[in-house]
Amino acid sequence: MTAWPDHPVIYEINTLIWLGELSSRHGRPVTLGEVPAPAWDEVALPGVDAVWLMGVWERSPAGLEIALRDASLQESFRAALPDLRPEDVAGSPYCVRNYVVDASLGGPAGLAEARAQLASRGVRLILDYVPNHVAPDHPWLTERPGCLVQGTPDDLARDPGAFLETGGKVFARGRDPYFAPWPDVVQLDAFSEELRMAAVDTLASIGDQADGVRCDMAMLLMTDVFAKTWGERAGTAPAEDFWPYVVPKVRERHPDLLFVAEAYWDLEWALQHQGFDHCYDKRLYDRLLHEGAESVHGHLQADLGYQRGLVRFLENHDEPRAAATLSPERERVAAVTIATLPGATLWHEGQFEGRRVRPPVFLSRRPEEPVDKELLAFYHQLLAAVGSSGMRTGGEWQLLDCTGWPDNPSHENLVAWSWTTDSSRHLVVVNLSDQPAQGRVRLPWTDLRGGPHQLTELLTDLTYDRGGDELLDPGLYVELDGLRWHLVALLPGS
Repeated sequence: MTAWPDHPVIYEINTLIWLGELSSRHGRPVTLGEVPAPAWDEVALPGVDAVWLMGVWERSPAGLEIALRDASLQESFRAALPDLRPEDVAGSPYCVRNYVVDASLGGPAGLAEARAQLASRGVRLILDYVPNHVAPDHPWLTERPGCLVQGTPDDLARDPGAFLETGGKVFARGRDPYFAPWPDVVQLDAFSEELRMAAVDTLASIGDQADGVRCDMAMLLMTDVFAKTWGERAGTAPAEDFWPYVVPKVRERHPDLLFVAEAYWDLEWALQHQGFDHCYDKRLYDRLLHEGAESVHGHLQADLGYQRGLVRFLENHDEPRAAATLSPERERVAAVTIATLPGATLWHEGQFEGRRVRPPVFLSRRPEEPVDKELLAFYHQLLAAVGSSGMRTGGEWQLLDCTGWPDNPSHENLVAWSWTTDSSRHLVVVNLSDQPAQGRVRLPWTDLRGGPHQLTELLTDLTYDRGGDELLDPGLYVELDGLRWHLVALLPGS
């Protein structure tokens, strides 16, 4: 398979739920090695570069017992699935007992077949890695306790919610610096040399089975964050940070393995410099949902190298469903936005169909919901059009200025950018307000002057004929209704 594209498109699937629904559809158990070809075709869509099979590793029976006793978790389960049954609770995929594909999902052989099926369709495979914590019944608690943050019997007596005892040893429960400990996981020690070597081996093993790895809460292992979280218990920090130690050693074995970080707290730039190819762009998500064009435009003024290392998204398994938080019009214009920006794009299974319920990751079943066929057609068309345009495989991206008139400041609601490749030119203009907007966009292609040109919408059959001189000065005139867009290819006119 060729190298990863510059701006990969990733499609996240909740593996357990997906296989459960395929099993119901076909009237027999379906594991990863037995997925029918049409089902792979449904996820290996035109314009998708990688499928992230979320939650394939062995889940923890001990973690499941804790979840079943947790009243607040049970309440969240019933909120998402009113007819909840005991067998619907499978435990958290981020409470990993072992980095071996769960036998109920088809085991390692099933995953290998799934990877082969995706590869035959030109699609890569991404899997999870949870660097911060493991399940309370993970083998390391007895075999490699030096990999974990340990406590004392006094710690356990004083704060049983933050510590647990296993095999005569006391361990700290996993946590981040801002919330109470998670009851179902045990904290790994980012400063432990033993853990770092074990992390290299674990990631290399994942690299044997996949083309990319999504690292859960990656910033928790950074020296500053880990020291803030654990204080004196963290001990003396090693000279080298966790990820700069681990990533190069993994890449010695798997040079093409894509590293994706779930990242927050404005630590994306630092994590990129520590070896990650792409980091979550939570700031853009928040700006698109809660702010306006000025905020988005400011965000897109960041260094292009930094932007190429981001992951743009409107939902994932941790965020609410887009259809439940955005109006249909705002979801579409936001989708056009993230689909055409530099960096990776993450789509979530069920997003295209307009699902509104985000099932907790502990569940193996979700409620039935009607398919929004118009939204599904829109997303399929958007992915295919952007994928075939060439803008995600390379070329030059440029943020453009929008200007207006003293008595009409509505251009401030427009954001525009262009893509230039050796064989194509594309322009995107979005109106991120719910009011009409007018403005002019000055295009970056100076060779347009003196000739006719045609702009062709990628998602409709509309075309616009314009003169090159006007496109450059005073600029392309744009008039868009609220929450609308232009996604056009620029071609020489006749």
